[in-house]
Amino acid sequence: MRSYVVGGAVRDQLLGLPVQDRDHVVVGATPEQMLAAGFRPVGKDFPVFLHPETQEEYALARTERKTARGYHGFAFHAAPDVTLEQDLVRRDLTINAMALGEDGELVDPYGGRQDLRERVFRHVSDAFAEDPVRILRLARFAARLPDFSVADSTLALMRRMVEEGEADALVPERVWQELARGLMEKRPSRMFEVLRACGALARILPELDALWERPAPEDGDAGERVLRLVDAAAGRGLPLALRFAVLVHELGPGLAPIQQLCKRLRVPNDCRDLALMTARERDILAVGRAADPEAVVALFERCDAFRKPERFAEMLLAATTIAQAGGAQQDPSRPAGPSCAEDVRLLQALGAARAVNAGEIAARLAGRREQIPEAVRAARIEAVRGALDLAS
Repeated sequence: MRSYVVGGAVRDQLLGLPVQDRDHVVVGATPEQMLAAGFRPVGKDFPVFLHPETQEEYALARTERKTARGYHGFAFHAAPDVTLEQDLVRRDLTINAMALGEDGELVDPYGGRQDLRERVFRHVSDAFAEDPVRILRLARFAARLPDFSVADSTLALMRRMVEEGEADALVPERVWQELARGLMEKRPSRMFEVLRACGALARILPELDALWERPAPEDGDAGERVLRLVDAAAGRGLPLALRFAVLVHELGPGLAPIQQLCKRLRVPNDCRDLALMTARERDILAVGRAADPEAVVALFERCDAFRKPERFAEMLLAATTIAQAGGAQQDPSRPAGPSCAEDVRLLQALGAARAVNAGEIAARLAGRREQIPEAVRAARIEAVRGALDLAS
């Protein structure tokens, strides 16, 4: 019985990157032997065990056979006679098909180390085509390692997968999972470039793919502009909900395309709500410049900012990223935070409006309850007026 560290941990160690998780493959063992050694079984599809001390995953070496379309359609075979090379050949990319023995020896039967040196994503075998999730994973890796290119043969294989309908078998939850992870990488634009190059973007995100047919206000097209904006959001270290809002903010006309995308991919509510609000209020900075107290209070009301000021501040930050990175007003790589005069003015105005004591107004108008909402609103408008004058 021998164990090896495999996959991403080996890849990242060779690249000099931090190793987050270590997965192990065990060759020459049975499930009974693993249990006798104190390992705890997990997983349903094939034998995976947790180490009794480190809690790291140890999987028995296995082969797999395609039985149906999609990424669930596999039959697995794990036995003591399955070799390490047989286990590694079923993996997606050569750079993920390396193993490190307990003695430190690198096992690299498919040229992963050379592809790391040459900065190339290359599939290990034609078995890549059996799992459509691998298209998404490769695209996500491109966002994490943006200086890597996709081998011509691998890109051709991905195109064939899309043409044959494999990408149509992807379930919404998995698409969102990979999309969210890719958005949080160093350069998210690379993920979408790879998906578009193989034709998968039109299948899984047709609303986004349509932007390449729409001219942008400046040179180029709307698709390229959005990718620049998403990279700017990543450069500022913005969280997922803000990056998603920047990605989809101009999918219009109207909000229907964003609603459609979010419903189909079952996007979490926080990401969906912020994206819709950002798209609807894309001219929010112009409202701040106009210094119209009634318009500002109406903005706060539409955005439920009195109850959810943190979400309003996030939306404001997304809108500022779009305005500044799109118009090259300032360096898009600087840290996130209130970033222009309109941000400051609107946040100060919101603070002033939220400080209005609605309870005190209600007590004063106890006998005229129908007047309370308008009185509270009038007080908020005056508070906003004072805050805007002070910020001028």
